[in-house]
Amino acid sequence: MSQAVRTDVVDGVLVVTLDRPSANAIDVATSLALYDAFARLERDPELRAGIVTGAGERFFSAGWDLKAAAAGEAVDADHGPGGFAGLTELFGRTKPVIAAVNGLALGGGLELALAADLLVMADHAEIALPEVRVGVVADSGGLLRLPLRLPDAVAREMLLTGRRMAAEEAARWGLANRVVPASQLLDAALGLAAEIVAGAPLAVAAVQEVLAATAGLDVASGFARMRSGELAAYSAMLASADAEEGPRAFAEKRPPHWQGR
Repeated sequence: MSQAVRTDVVDGVLVVTLDRPSANAIDVATSLALYDAFARLERDPELRAGIVTGAGERFFSAGWDLKAAAAGEAVDADHGPGGFAGLTELFGRTKPVIAAVNGLALGGGLELALAADLLVMADHAEIALPEVRVGVVADSGGLLRLPLRLPDAVAREMLLTGRRMAAEEAARWGLANRVVPASQLLDAALGLAAEIVAGAPLAVAAVQEVLAATAGLDVASGFARMRSGELAAYSAMLASADAEEGPRAFAEKRPPHWQGR
């Protein structure tokens, strides 16, 4: 693992920390290291959820490393199988990732956060997509994901002007799941991850799969897709021992013992 990307395991949760002073900017090598971390999360059955955060309190990530770009790294460089930041084009994930936004999430930094499933933000954090101000657009997911998470007019304003949004406003629009003091950020993210880990692994994977497979569909079409027999995680969940264990544990008034099968 690159020194720019640190990983720790806490109670089945992989904590991925981006540590590239002073702004946690992301170049190709860092994207590849982040991908390695997220691929490990998917691959390791002992890991149930992930958290991605930045070192320090000023920057979650300033996004694309403009110094690397000035030194010759192309704007359309190959950032690896997961796309920019290792997560923005890592589709088909079965394990949830929480972005713990500890400071400024700008450009590609916000695109990394938007690629996560849930956001927890420090109360001083701010987000923005300022790409138009440096002659490019937020094409590592910002253009596509932000309008799905915010009202159209608000998303367009951010994309067209590059204006910053404070954590409190992000929470008002439902973009942030939690806003907490900076000193409580990682604990809050770990607490949210623990709630996910408490669920059955196959059920969590099925939620991820069904949400991805039915995105953009109306309810009737979504039901048809879900019941099609083509969604492997959903089918595995229905036929699992865990689907029997959950009701049994509830009836017996005890915690369930998940086997992941």
